[in-house]
Amino acid sequence: MSGITSAEGATEPPTARPRNPRGEGDRLRAEILAAAAELLEADGDERAVTLRAVARRAGIAAPSIYPHFHDRPALMLQVMRQAFTGLSVRVRSALDQAGDDPQERLHAACRAYLDFARDHPERYRVMFGGEWTPHPARTTRTMRTTRTEGFTRSLTDGFIGCLTDCLADCLAAGRGTGIDPAADAVALWLGLHGLAHQRAIAPAFPWPADIVQRVAFPLSHLA
Repeated sequence: MSGITSAEGATEPPTARPRNPRGEGDRLRAEILAAAAELLEADGDERAVTLRAVARRAGIAAPSIYPHFHDRPALMLQVMRQAFTGLSVRVRSALDQAGDDPQERLHAACRAYLDFARDHPERYRVMFGGEWTPHPARTTRTMRTTRTEGFTRSLTDGFIGCLTDCLADCLAAGRGTGIDPAADAVALWLGLHGLAHQRAIAPAFPWPADIVQRVAFPLSHLA
């Protein structure tokens, strides 16, 4: 039996993996995504996540990927969305353990965000750029819009939405002086994103123990 040539120009060896029964396309899609995430975690470099490498790790022929993801950026876009889902789970878990004090809940959300960035640096980098990012010379206008909107929804409906709720609760409890929780949430996220980035590139820097509060307090307009 001859090999199969992938769209990336490589010849794939035959695979013994059984075909998923009819109606189990979602299962194969999940397996492809899991393989991509595993490669990203193992190598720490998005360039290692090629369609050929994903197919090999998932035990399938490369053409089996295309009904689910028509190219590598489409696959990485979904990896990005999954990373945002993981962040949301982390933040919601922190909030569940934070109690009822609105200010402590806000700080818990901020710490969870920074902890996620620290614990999953490769996923964090993909969340804010990489192969899913629309390129004017290589993507159609519709594709660029789809990918940009996918990122925006993942961020605003997830973490920024959570920050907005926390800030609104602080304001309602008389613990804040802001007038626009949604706008303050964006400013706070930018501060946290900058801190996460600097921590990643300068881990040996003597960061103050209360750096999260120092960033969050002024940007949150807490009273």
